[in-house]
Amino acid sequence: MFCIMFVISFILMKVIQGGNYIIRILFMMCVSVVWSQYNISGSILDSNKNPIAFANVIVIKSQDSTFVNGASSNDFGQFKIEEIPSGDFILKASYIGFQDYFLSFSVHSDVTLEDIILVESVESLSEVEVVYNKPTIKREVDKLVFNVENTSLSEGNMLEVLKSTPSVLVIDDALMVKGDSPTVYINDRKVNLSSSELLELLEGTSASNIKSVQVITNPSARYDAESGVVLNILMSKNLSTGYNGNLFTNYTQGVFPKWNFGTSHYFKNSKVDVFVNYSYNKNKINRDSEEFIFYQTEEWNTNLNRNTRLETHNIGLNLDFKLNEKSTLAFAANTQFLPYFKYQTKGKATIAGNSDFDEIYSNNLSKDNKHNLGFDLEYSYDISKNSNLTWNSHYTNYDYDRDQNVKSIYFNSDAYYDNTAFKTNAHQETDILTSQIDFSTTLSESSSLETGVKISKINTGSAINQYDIIAGISQFNSFNSDNFEYNENIYAGYISYEYSSEEWNFTAGIRVEQTNLDNVSLNQTENTQDYFELFPTTNLSYQFSEKVNSYVTYKRSIQRPNYSNLNPFKFYLNDYTIVTGNPELKPVFNNHFLLGTTINDKFTFEVYYRSYKNNIFELPLQNNNNNTVTYTPLNIDETVEIGIDFETYFDVTENWFLYFGTSTYNFNDKGTLFDTKVQRDKWANYSILSNDFTFLKDKSLVANLSFIYVGKNVQGLQQVDSRLLSDLSVKKNILKGKGVLSIAVSDFFNDHDFKVTTDFLDQNSTLFSNLDNRYIKLGFRYKFGNSKLSTNQRSTSRDERIRLDQKNH
Repeated sequence: MFCIMFVISFILMKVIQGGNYIIRILFMMCVSVVWSQYNISGSILDSNKNPIAFANVIVIKSQDSTFVNGASSNDFGQFKIEEIPSGDFILKASYIGFQDYFLSFSVHSDVTLEDIILVESVESLSEVEVVYNKPTIKREVDKLVFNVENTSLSEGNMLEVLKSTPSVLVIDDALMVKGDSPTVYINDRKVNLSSSELLELLEGTSASNIKSVQVITNPSARYDAESGVVLNILMSKNLSTGYNGNLFTNYTQGVFPKWNFGTSHYFKNSKVDVFVNYSYNKNKINRDSEEFIFYQTEEWNTNLNRNTRLETHNIGLNLDFKLNEKSTLAFAANTQFLPYFKYQTKGKATIAGNSDFDEIYSNNLSKDNKHNLGFDLEYSYDISKNSNLTWNSHYTNYDYDRDQNVKSIYFNSDAYYDNTAFKTNAHQETDILTSQIDFSTTLSESSSLETGVKISKINTGSAINQYDIIAGISQFNSFNSDNFEYNENIYAGYISYEYSSEEWNFTAGIRVEQTNLDNVSLNQTENTQDYFELFPTTNLSYQFSEKVNSYVTYKRSIQRPNYSNLNPFKFYLNDYTIVTGNPELKPVFNNHFLLGTTINDKFTFEVYYRSYKNNIFELPLQNNNNNTVTYTPLNIDETVEIGIDFETYFDVTENWFLYFGTSTYNFNDKGTLFDTKVQRDKWANYSILSNDFTFLKDKSLVANLSFIYVGKNVQGLQQVDSRLLSDLSVKKNILKGKGVLSIAVSDFFNDHDFKVTTDFLDQNSTLFSNLDNRYIKLGFRYKFGNSKLSTNQRSTSRDERIRLDQKNH
């Protein structure tokens, strides 16, 4: 197996011209060291001499309690622990509901132990007392660490944990961190899904094995330049072996009912870790909107009702193979299948003014079939105690087909005037291939170094054909039919240095990226971009005293357009409302400066400055000549943001934890539209108040009450009105801690909806959106197997794959 990895790495090095030094390192990795090792075997029984399956059995050194190896008992209670060197050790056997068993012994040859009898714990004879720790928060110079291991939050799903994480918002089916859309990692692997697919994955994944959530506001150069803010979910690395699993289901009642169910399973022994999960979601989502467009001679009032029906299957697999003490081979697959997707938009437009008709009724029906498949292969080798070399390769295949039918009927004074109809067939397939090598080493007790290289290759091909229905006959429309081909290659390298002492903490790094892209369509001219960019990152903090720490950070990052925004194809909501992409979009470059101070580890004050060159926003551009509106993404010249943040978190009482954060900021958008300079700016505020409560003696009843206020603000030259988000969730452990019942209520003040106003030059419109975000949700989760296990689960991701996001309007 390793020879195959060597050949792959050799070819990769030739491609990226890594040089003979790395090849020699890979050659040395083929050398293994052999020493005398022995086996420990035995049986685990209860007091009635019945075998106990899936009990944890680990061996640690007597001298310093260092973990050596472990195994789990089989169906007959038998276990075998391999690769134990000579020496003095302690054996620990454990299983939920039984007291831990310890045995000291020496090893000079293979050892067969007498039967180990586990004694049932007192509390298991009646009701197991489930006691949880409180979540803790630790702030570092570049991140906030939210520790949730063995807390009540770990009894839910990953999305619930993120909702409770300070500074993380979930708004309109998207994650936000202080106004930025974060890149989500699990165990330092990016999640390869669009925002809506990501939330589905997080909601369907158990949080029982989460150790902590890192909110990295200033990621190091090791992260891709597109990772402006990172949410890194770290899974616990418990060394126990055995098997565990869980089943869950949720029922949600909003405008329409939704439900999902799923299961996950984890098995671990001394050589192999296996994690597999599956979830199924069946949703019907409602969205209503009312739009007013003021053309020069007419006023249009359009009411749209949009229903989305979909079924999705999410399947994840992680395999970790321990090849020897120094090397590990890992394979991961994260797949989503969407065999059923039905998107229907019904509209009524009322026209006042100089028009031949005064009402339009439209019906738009789209049916999709798509899949999103991601695979990773990774090899990790510990060159020494302080140095590691990791190779990773990733492949994504994204494919979707869409059939659309649009019909419109025109009336004048309640009398039939005219009708139109057409249909479209669209197809898109995207292939993403990335490969990278990372090297990390500890230089001294206070300093470390990381460096690496990466290649990304993206190809996406799309086609759309439109057929107008005239007198019941389909006629090909060449003007609205098109083919689109997009190719992108990115070559990157980085180096990052970190120094830490009792008073000072300093990190600095730089990432270089060369980007070559080319896209062409039948109805558009070819667009080619070729640019080389530097992305420096630095963090500096100083501990003035035990209670006061100050820090300053800087980062330059990039935001590349997602592939659907680049696609020039037109999607018609009706004859007069069009959604289209823009193949000439440029990337956004962001510079972020921040100065902050933390007092008593509880109160944090920050001031910041951000500039976004070529910022991308989707704007409704109205054509006052033919009275149409086209939603299209555009680059504006610049967005400048300045702000002041404050946050605090503390225990109000033993059973009440409070987090409060507030940000007052100014957005200043500047753009050039229709050869005219346009500028909009406004001061705004968003604030978060989150309360976590525990009840009952065993703390098995927990609740969270959260409020998020988003004030009136400017986004992309448009004004967005204020709104208030409110959520209440309650969870109760049952069945001796094996089961969890939950109930959640969202938007109980019914103040989550919002209005967007466009008012510049000859653009004059308002849009009110009524989202399907007011609901009540009931859930149940059941755990089985050895609940003390922690999984190897991770979702591998790439920024390139995240840009696959498909949007419906």
